[in-house]
Amino acid sequence: MTAFLDEALAEARQRTQRWREERLLESLRAQARRRPTLGQFAAALRGGRPPALIAEIKRASPSQGVFGGDVDAVSRARDYARAGAAAVSVLTESHWFHGSLDDLQAVASAVTVPVLRKDFIVDEYDLEVSAAAGADAVLLIAAAFDSARLAELIAFSAVCGLDALVEIHDARDLTTTRKVDATILGVNARDLRTLRVDLPAALELLATLPGGILRILESGVRSRDDVEVARSAGADAILVGEALMRTANPGETIRQLLGMDPVSDVETADVRSSL
Repeated sequence: MTAFLDEALAEARQRTQRWREERLLESLRAQARRRPTLGQFAAALRGGRPPALIAEIKRASPSQGVFGGDVDAVSRARDYARAGAAAVSVLTESHWFHGSLDDLQAVASAVTVPVLRKDFIVDEYDLEVSAAAGADAVLLIAAAFDSARLAELIAFSAVCGLDALVEIHDARDLTTTRKVDATILGVNARDLRTLRVDLPAALELLATLPGGILRILESGVRSRDDVEVARSAGADAILVGEALMRTANPGETIRQLLGMDPVSDVETADVRSSL
């Protein structure tokens, strides 16, 4: 059976080629959206008591299926920001995650916290599209590239004004990143080839990451205890998706994860446009 990551990358390459043929980049640039500022995502993650929280919006996942209800990406992103999320991650992959660039654009226009485009990025055109659509950062999956190609994409991300979150899963991926200038590393507890989650293994790998970089734990965080364990392993930030998509009150869930006291329903929103 073909591994999930291989299928996803093949689909992403077809998508990006289709975008080229449709001249998507020119269309996005014509909309005069804001240009990302390099370092904004990293600064937000360093700006408070660790671990910072990257709150994710995704409509479905290949392992869990479609999440219930009609997800209002803007409303949810605002809830995330109000509750204390340092950044918002938006899944834009359409085939397995039912996402879109429309979600990214809408969220980037609605919140002041940085926005991460989470997808299967394949080339420079993909990075230019990400910036034009309003992302502040992008996900680069180390297993998808050799070290030379990964280094090129990290460098071009910076040219586009994007921070690059380089995702690893195992020691082989870590070896790849040691040959490049990666300043933000994320350890994904979910194996993108088998889709299995192994939080203890991810924490063990996280604890080996070098100092001086931002260290992020992705997937597998469901409780305050998980957050504390991640912090002890050296996590500067955590990325949480499923636990937030499955709750009716994502703001309260965020506060619980961050160890914050509950607050009233009347909150001051940190938004780009009025509620």
